[in-house]
Amino acid sequence: MPTAVTSAFSECTRWLNVLSDLNYDPASGIAPHKPLLLLVICDLAESGKLDGAILHRDGDLAFRFSSYWRIVADRRRTKPDIRLPFFHLRTEGVWKPLEAEGRPAEDRNRAVLGQLDVSFLACLKNEEFRTLSRRTLIAKYFEPHERAELYSLVGLEVPPEDIVAADAIRFLSSETSEAKRDAKFSVRVLPAYDYTCALTRYRMIAINGTTPLDAAHIHQFKKGGCSHPTNGIALSKTAHWLFDRGFWSITNDLRVIVAEHRFEEAGEEAFLLKKMAGRELLRPTNLHFLPDPQSLIWHRQHHKFEAA
Repeated sequence: MPTAVTSAFSECTRWLNVLSDLNYDPASGIAPHKPLLLLVICDLAESGKLDGAILHRDGDLAFRFSSYWRIVADRRRTKPDIRLPFFHLRTEGVWKPLEAEGRPAEDRNRAVLGQLDVSFLACLKNEEFRTLSRRTLIAKYFEPHERAELYSLVGLEVPPEDIVAADAIRFLSSETSEAKRDAKFSVRVLPAYDYTCALTRYRMIAINGTTPLDAAHIHQFKKGGCSHPTNGIALSKTAHWLFDRGFWSITNDLRVIVAEHRFEEAGEEAFLLKKMAGRELLRPTNLHFLPDPQSLIWHRQHHKFEAA
């Protein structure tokens, strides 16, 4: 009689076989929709965001999917539409698409919930399964340069046997490398702040995954900063513009300081930058992503808030 461990191993092996044989229309080439969404699901499981068996097709899921989509955008003329893989992954049995009321969804536009298969959810909690799933999806469904970028995005080394992908890294354009870097940075920073501006507390994420917020570098990348999430904060575009130009900065205890003598402003008091001086900066939900003190020091010194 099989033990619980043997049974779990067997189920994970079965799911890896499913992931290596996703259904797609051969006439259109290998579509990236399903494997990209499954890579997002692995990320959610790793970060502890798959607490239950119900997956929501919300703005957060769409944003993460769109961030991954940047990797394949040059070979797909259509915009990323998460409704397609969210509905059609029912074919593989990964989840059952449901309407908002919990009824089975027969139309992709009405599929807003996904009831995850219990055994698949159990496998996702296993780190080795997630690693093997990512390697399987990346190796099977993507072009060499895409594989190189995706390995980096999910935090995996290019496997030695994938010589073509390893070679492709050397030929990536600066624009492609920047898109990869921005995607990885954004998909870490913006969800960590729950799509909320750290300065103004304004939160907005559209159902299709678009947001007016930026993942802003504290120590600017073009001036030697890194793309680790501790060098980033979520800011509205206006707050980002003001931050990059030194109209405000942040103390090491995460208080807002404003260069009041550098500008004039007018408007509703609640929106005035000068009124935000001394305000506590919004902290990320993941405390491992708290702003790095050295990055904050760089920003203050670079913009003459304190001597270098």
